[in-house]
Amino acid sequence: MEERYSRQIRYSRIGLEGQKRLQDSRIAIVGMGALGTVLAQHLVRSGIGYTRLIDRDIVEWSNLQRQMLYTEQDALRLLPKAAAAAEHLRAINSSVTVEPITGDLNSSNASQWLEGVDLILDGSDNFSVRYLINDYSLKSGIPWIYGGAVGATGMTMTVIPHETACYRCLFPEPPAPGTTDTCDSAGVISPIIDIIASIQAAEAIKLLSGNREALHSTLFQVDLWNHAWLPVGISHARKEACPACGMGQYEFLDQQDRETVATALCGRQSVQLTPGQSARLDLSSMARKLSAAGNVYQNPYLLRLDLSGGMTFVLFPDGRAIVQGTEDTTRARSIYAELLGI
Repeated sequence: MEERYSRQIRYSRIGLEGQKRLQDSRIAIVGMGALGTVLAQHLVRSGIGYTRLIDRDIVEWSNLQRQMLYTEQDALRLLPKAAAAAEHLRAINSSVTVEPITGDLNSSNASQWLEGVDLILDGSDNFSVRYLINDYSLKSGIPWIYGGAVGATGMTMTVIPHETACYRCLFPEPPAPGTTDTCDSAGVISPIIDIIASIQAAEAIKLLSGNREALHSTLFQVDLWNHAWLPVGISHARKEACPACGMGQYEFLDQQDRETVATALCGRQSVQLTPGQSARLDLSSMARKLSAAGNVYQNPYLLRLDLSGGMTFVLFPDGRAIVQGTEDTTRARSIYAELLGI
């Protein structure tokens, strides 16, 4: 261990004792897109002993501009991001454990997929997941580190449950649809991804190596295009009236929506369909059934059906599907229902 991490150990704030703490640490990264891939590389290379990767999506060509861990072969193989990332990370550091989970984090599985870790890192691209993570963090007492980036700007904050302000203290409710920029509407440049994720990773290393006093304790904002760095102090931002950390109401964690949820995915013409009830599908059986509807491609992780009009239908074993080639959630729901009878 000392040879592999020698330069990190020589940094006096970490040392051998801090490195041992990192080796004994367990983390979960939610979202293996742009932020998640940078986070995972930093922390796996730093010697975090166990890393759980959670992501719902597959590698596509449009990801390669900013999602640094993936290759063209990953896109050609239609690999789930969690699986592809795990392959690369294990090749980078075989001395640590990397566990991939291909699925959509929601209120019904959060307690299973986020349990047993010391820290949760946000690499997601949507608000609902962040409010869910915030609820789980507060209820379980597990810290989490928020990060978001779009265009050339980004921000991050570290939440220590019931000590610091939580995410809902600063952002009480999710924004209304269409009121905020996304990577689809505003685009994104890759350097801002590296900066925000690197700040998140540095916070993780501080916390897990036993240097909590070094946390920046701000809502750290960066505008890379205009070279503006704005750490906003939030040491007094915790609100007693906050529904989550002040009143203990975990509505995002406790909700149990039984209907199929359609979500337009950031950055491309695709809609994800998530069933209200979890399923376990036999992909080989489904491939045979769907072959009458068009050309079917199957691998161990998913199947893809080519539809008319340039659209494709990607189905996962847990019942989730992605309809590619449309942003119309109503149309995507209809295709899902037509093909699966749900």
